[in-house]
Amino acid sequence: MTLALQRTRAPRLNNPTVFKLPCGLTIIAEQMPIDVVTLDVWARVGSAMEPDEINGMAHFLEHMVFKGTEQLKAGEFEQRVEERGAVMNAATSQDYTHFYITTAPKDFEELAPLQLDLVFNPTIPDVDFEPERQVVLEEILRSEDSPQRRGYRHMIESCFDRLPYRRQVLGPAAVIEGVTPQQMRDFHTSWYTPQNLTIVAVGNLPVETMVETVKRSVPEQFKQRKNSPVIPAAAILPEPILKQVSRHEFTDPSLQQTRLMMSWRVPGLQHVDDTYGLDVLASILSQGRTSRLIQDLREQRALVTSVSASNADYWAQGLFTISARLKAENLEAVEALVVEHLNRLRNTPVTEAEISRVRTQVANRFVFGNERPSDRAGLYGYYQTLIGDLEPAFDYPEIIRSITADDLQAAAQKYLNPEAYTLVVIRPEEKAA
Repeated sequence: MTLALQRTRAPRLNNPTVFKLPCGLTIIAEQMPIDVVTLDVWARVGSAMEPDEINGMAHFLEHMVFKGTEQLKAGEFEQRVEERGAVMNAATSQDYTHFYITTAPKDFEELAPLQLDLVFNPTIPDVDFEPERQVVLEEILRSEDSPQRRGYRHMIESCFDRLPYRRQVLGPAAVIEGVTPQQMRDFHTSWYTPQNLTIVAVGNLPVETMVETVKRSVPEQFKQRKNSPVIPAAAILPEPILKQVSRHEFTDPSLQQTRLMMSWRVPGLQHVDDTYGLDVLASILSQGRTSRLIQDLREQRALVTSVSASNADYWAQGLFTISARLKAENLEAVEALVVEHLNRLRNTPVTEAEISRVRTQVANRFVFGNERPSDRAGLYGYYQTLIGDLEPAFDYPEIIRSITADDLQAAAQKYLNPEAYTLVVIRPEEKAA
């Protein structure tokens, strides 16, 4: 379902300027009257682009970027950031990696070139590689000790047979133990190319100042890098919609309650127009105390401790998931009731009151999510990196306002088949009598 929408544009909160350098590098800048500046560097590379043999490399590289360049010793950038009261961090996902810093405007012209030097020119020194490998292995170990992450891993591995989203962003410990500094340098050279990067600067400086600072920081040798590798077809071709229920059961001795997850393969961000109705359906089902699943399963029937619906927008394919925490004896009843709610969505149009509630929630979240330079920098970097266009970000509230009950019913009928989904149940380990 692709929505053909007639949109009445409201006054925009956002007014960024997009620059494209001849080498292919994208720069986005916006002046905002809040006395900080955020610089956010986005790379279109995450765990989904890695072959199995180096799964976890993008995340490990995120760590090693901070180990210095020819001009910066390891730890020097962090020291300068702390001395000026700035904050910095980085994150890696399946579809992207980004590095960000928020600083006072007066310090931007000093710190921005240093941050860009780290991203463009990391030396990935041998002397720091092994100690940082141990840090990453410890992070993997901690993730394996987290019930939430274990549950997510069971769910994602059960939902995808082929797409690399089924793997963990951190990678397996056995793989990380074997990667080499040269492999990482080659990975950086291949993926950190001008065409694959977006640099976003938002804050209380003139756009021209921010853009010129970034342009001066781009080294000539970086501009000459070739296009990034072609992403393998296995990483971008959606998997077929299920034709029946696929059931998976696990035990986890750390749990106090049983976890239930029901998931459907749905469109990803490469088909962004098909995701909006699913976003609204997730809100109707579980956003707020008056939403359908919370009101029915938790408030009225007391069958679950918690219940939520989400529409996860990976690039190649998304997952619509309904999750609940409950007593094991309620599993059958809750699954049947979720199926009943989906049948109702497919057979009966949602009410105007429900759609109006979601429209208000979406509009408010958009306003609140635009208050800080870091919010806007993240918004622009995310959409430009994954979609190559900022308009869907700006249009999102208007798109949601334009969605009708018929649109939602069509989305439910097309994607949320109550007779075909992935069911994951994770039970507490039974205690011996």
